[in-house]
Amino acid sequence: MRATVPPIGNGDPLVQPADAGRTRGGARRLDSIDRLRGLMIALMVLDHVRDFFGTSSLHDPTDPDRSWPLLYATRWITHLCAPTFVLLAGVSIFLQARAGKTPAALSRFLLSRGAWLIVLELTVVSFGFNFGEPFVFLQVIYAIGLSMIGMSLVARLPAPLVLALGVALVATCPWAAAASLGAVGLAGVSRTLLLAPGFLPGVPSLAMYPALPWFGIMCLGFGLAPLFVRPDPARTRSLGALALALLVTLVLLRTGNGFGDPSPWAERAEPVRSVMSYLNVSKYPPSPDYVLVTLGVALLVFLLLDRLRGPVARVLLDFGRTPLFTYILHIYVAHAAMLMLAVASGQTGAALDVIAAQTSGAIQPLAWGYSLAGVYVAWLGVVAVLILPARWWAGVKRRRRDWWLSYL
Repeated sequence: MRATVPPIGNGDPLVQPADAGRTRGGARRLDSIDRLRGLMIALMVLDHVRDFFGTSSLHDPTDPDRSWPLLYATRWITHLCAPTFVLLAGVSIFLQARAGKTPAALSRFLLSRGAWLIVLELTVVSFGFNFGEPFVFLQVIYAIGLSMIGMSLVARLPAPLVLALGVALVATCPWAAAASLGAVGLAGVSRTLLLAPGFLPGVPSLAMYPALPWFGIMCLGFGLAPLFVRPDPARTRSLGALALALLVTLVLLRTGNGFGDPSPWAERAEPVRSVMSYLNVSKYPPSPDYVLVTLGVALLVFLLLDRLRGPVARVLLDFGRTPLFTYILHIYVAHAAMLMLAVASGQTGAALDVIAAQTSGAIQPLAWGYSLAGVYVAWLGVVAVLILPARWWAGVKRRRRDWWLSYL
């Protein structure tokens, strides 16, 4: 039986001055990873609150010609969330293997947890986003689940080999998607589930996160995980150098409008719009440029958060140690608040069948929604509502070692 984590320092294990304790899988608990994961939860809440509460529009908020800088930045910063979550999942898998979990036990856990995440995506998560008729909405939870199933097969391999696999997948998946354009039947379904966003035949659906490139990012996390467990200052030097290398590679690829992204950038009359075009990399599916810039920035943020202490650190740790619980809860809190406001304004339809209506081409009433300032107010409100439940659940997971808690 594994011992529970003892309190350290001031007795509050959520704000201790050093990494301590073990995860439920037996790996060393790294507060810096939990803080980064918690920040990504907060940013993801911002993205979804913007979807629920923002003024309806007909253009992409990262469109460099039709958006404006603050809206663009609000959307762009949330690009960090999915790749960081997936990368850190790969790091966590490596840490479990390193902590002594047998390959067979790790594979069983990854298979069962991956399957469980897919079930949650198809049911609880999809309904939370849509609030209406059954609708298959495949997003990041699906991608993480299927990637974990893939990791059950490769986590036995040496980290450098898994890293090489991740690089190969990230580099080639967008072009495999382009080569398979127009596939029909089983090949078309496989393309939608694995390579490129699209619709599944015969069911109301939208698959936004094809799993194979995200599996590549999880492999990157597994392969790079040894850098995260180095003692400081070696960890800071290694991750800082890696972040710089990723961003330099991005500049080399993006400037030439070549291999890194299927959507070229172009200079605009206004310098700020040229920058917006340059950074408007492809997320669906994730291009190599998208992976380079998001992971490069995420690693720099990781280093900035490494020594964060105080109330903000505690909130981020609570979110980061309860990612699935807080992720699901925020969907229902934000969507329920939207529904109440929509009912009060006589526009109930704006909050029901949200994803299905947009997917079918039915646009929400243009009268619905709030300015970007209103979106930020709503975001802070939702984050505030999440703090106490996340703190409570983090406490439950800290005090108990029941096996089923690993699935929540």
